[in-house]
Amino acid sequence: MFSITKRTSDPMIDLLNRLEQRMGRVLEPFRSFDWEVGEPSTAWVPPVDIVEEPETMKITAEIPGVKPEDVKVTVTDNLLTLSGTKFQVKEEKTAKLHRYERDYGAFERTFTLPATVNGKGIKATYSEGLLTVTLPKVESAKPQTVSIDVVPAHK
Repeated sequence: MFSITKRTSDPMIDLLNRLEQRMGRVLEPFRSFDWEVGEPSTAWVPPVDIVEEPETMKITAEIPGVKPEDVKVTVTDNLLTLSGTKFQVKEEKTAKLHRYERDYGAFERTFTLPATVNGKGIKATYSEGLLTVTLPKVESAKPQTVSIDVVPAHK
């Protein structure tokens, strides 16, 4: 049997985790050998990083296991929507399944675009489970360098 050991800095949480493990050992003889596993999650929310750079803003979503063709990036008015589906890979029946913890199913994240973003030049790339959406800024929002005129000192 697989167990998950969680160590925290809170002694009460550690005590509850040890109690959970002990109760599991006590109840083990009453369990069936073929554990029933519930259906996987039908929705999940991929975590994102949002970074502002001088010329662009970037949203990077972590979507491992999702094929690029199962991802959709849409812009409607000032809303950017990332959506798609992570399909569960069917496991062969050669091993006994003990636990499902990975999320599967449809996902959707919607972001309101700030006025500083140019909605026309948005680009999306996908590599190694990361979807990166690059949002170019409008010209007026990009940093500008102002030249300084040197005036001779008066004597």
